Amino acid sequence: MDAGTSSGARTLTHRETMVVVLGVLLPVFMGSLDNTILASALPTIGRELGDVHNLPWLITAYLIANTAITALYGKISDIHGRRTTLLIALSLYMAGSFVCALAPNIYVLIAGRVLHGLGGGGLTSTGMVILGDIAAPRDRGKYYGYFSATYTTAGACGPALGGFIAEYLHWSFIFWMNLPMGLLAVFLTLTLLKKLPRHERPHKLDFLGAGLIMTASVAFMLALSMGGVRYPWTSPAILALFAIAVVVGTGFVARLLTASEPLIPLAILSNKEARLAIIANTFGWGPIVGLHIMLPMYLQNITGLAPAVAGLSVLLLAVMLNISAGVTGTILPRRVRYKRIPMIGLCVAIAAVLTMAWRASSLSLWEFEILIFLIGCGFGAMPPLASTALQNSVSIHTFGSAVATMQFSRNLYATMIVAVFGALVLVGVAGGPAAASQYSVDGFTRVFLAAAASFMVALTALALLEEKPLQSGHA
Repeated sequence: MDAGTSSGARTLTHRETMVVVLGVLLPVFMGSLDNTILASALPTIGRELGDVHNLPWLITAYLIANTAITALYGKISDIHGRRTTLLIALSLYMAGSFVCALAPNIYVLIAGRVLHGLGGGGLTSTGMVILGDIAAPRDRGKYYGYFSATYTTAGACGPALGGFIAEYLHWSFIFWMNLPMGLLAVFLTLTLLKKLPRHERPHKLDFLGAGLIMTASVAFMLALSMGGVRYPWTSPAILALFAIAVVVGTGFVARLLTASEPLIPLAILSNKEARLAIIANTFGWGPIVGLHIMLPMYLQNITGLAPAVAGLSVLLLAVMLNISAGVTGTILPRRVRYKRIPMIGLCVAIAAVLTMAWRASSLSLWEFEILIFLIGCGFGAMPPLASTALQNSVSIHTFGSAVATMQFSRNLYATMIVAVFGALVLVGVAGGPAAASQYSVDGFTRVFLAAAASFMVALTALALLEEKPLQSGHA
């Protein structure tokens, strides 16, 4: 069990709360960074290890493991406390980094990324749970900006940092640098989180549910990554993989309906406001994660930018997302009609992505920067609203599971949408360099249209969300 205050302890002062926040930001940064840092380094890794066909699995293996374990971390944090959970996640994360850094071939590297993801799944989600422990919904905006800025900056810096390391150092340094950061995070967790409030309750861990969703996700990702590339879409191998994904996915749904305490609590899913908040967050964040990975590829393939420059060119997306999230996170709790700003922002983001799709073949760099400015500025208002609405809808004793459910849904969808984006780019790439270039433009156009459609689903969920008064304390 964690050392800390009891659930009946006094409310933390602002100074004490900021100490806790500082103790959590590094794990949040590390968990987000590894979602995207390999994007610009993949070509270099493929050349050195002599395998380019399995490169997408370095991204998807991490995301799948990260996704499948997230909901379990939420339950563990509700049972044993947030500090213990964070220490477990950091230990797995550093072990995975060590395996990746020493990997002699692509298969060991993929295995290391799985272990890496099992640790990474607890870093960001536990950080968001801790935010709920220290701040009631009405006060959440004061501190959410720190988390949002850290998370989105890490995700946006990933491609630029990974490209720089691959180009000027060695790709293995991407993983070696996680070891000193992980040790520092362990020290901060042991020292700065001592005053973290305790809200533990007994729960059961649904390992079977986690295994089912991981199996279904792996089958689905294999089908998407190999379909149309290694095997025809209608080949027996691809159809079998899709069939496994459907059957095992159905088994996961059945498990949710029959387990005494399923991986995703039905009480959370049956809560309309919590459900809509999760949908908005999931369908909003998914395209952002996908765009952070695909936009550097777009700039390299279509405009011919170098890996490091392409990564840097996408930074404006995170900068504006951070500013927007920080400002609106403070403003929204003061407003009675707190949905309007996020909804207007999503409309702006949708228009910008559609313009990007329309101009994909002839987009200049300055036009690109204007559009990602609008996407970041428009989308940034949505995450604070979704997380605040979720916290406003559930009790503090199930908040760990609720946040884990939101993170699980977002990560699962992001994993799928990254695979879908990759498949959309590769559709029809054949017939020599000229044809491949044109199909790449068409592929990225499809990606941008898919991103706009996902944003529209998030916008619809926000429109249906009831604007209940925000609580000033923990329920």
